[in-house]
Amino acid sequence: MTLTATPTPGPKLLTPTDHTLILIDFQSQMSFATKSIDAVNLRNNAALISNGAKGFGVSTILTTVAEKSFSGPMFSEITDAFPGQPLFDRTSMNTWEDAAVIAEVNRIGKKRIVLAGLWTGVCIVGPALSAIAQGFEVYVIADACGDVSDEAHNRAMDRMVQAGAQPMTSLQYLLELQRDWARTETYDMTTGIAKKFGGSYGLGIIYAKSMFGASEGH
Repeated sequence: MTLTATPTPGPKLLTPTDHTLILIDFQSQMSFATKSIDAVNLRNNAALISNGAKGFGVSTILTTVAEKSFSGPMFSEITDAFPGQPLFDRTSMNTWEDAAVIAEVNRIGKKRIVLAGLWTGVCIVGPALSAIAQGFEVYVIADACGDVSDEAHNRAMDRMVQAGAQPMTSLQYLLELQRDWARTETYDMTTGIAKKFGGSYGLGIIYAKSMFGASEGH
């Protein structure tokens, strides 16, 4: 059998309209015990995916646990990207067991779920395994998650991947939404987010544009 290649994207790639992003428990109390990623990188990656999702119009759910009584406010890097958007505050550690969140998932109606938050081994594993069991396709942004140790984070990622979840990174998420630099309507937004939150890649964009007037689309 001879295969014929075509210039078309694979069906496993995300698009801005085919998934719901759920950002879970990015809160002060949860971050204090997070050791698998430092707080600066965690907040930066949360900002990168939040601004990317907002800019591309991705359906996004923001949820917290015991915000007023224990865990504190959600990172401003996220809430600033979604001004005025309500937060779903829960008592359940497993977001998928919260009726209000699931009502919103059903209202949005997307079969793909992308997860990020704290902690990987509790508040991400819970909804990931639950969603997969109900037939949803789950992606986990690994470097926008964290846990109390490297071991806890890594074993949680292993467990989710073995169950069928697809791991990715924050920058990968942003660039997968853009995917073609010829998409001029989102070019400046994507490179702007990368310059601000994209680490060394962002510095490279700043350098290339400043020194040579370079553009990824040419």
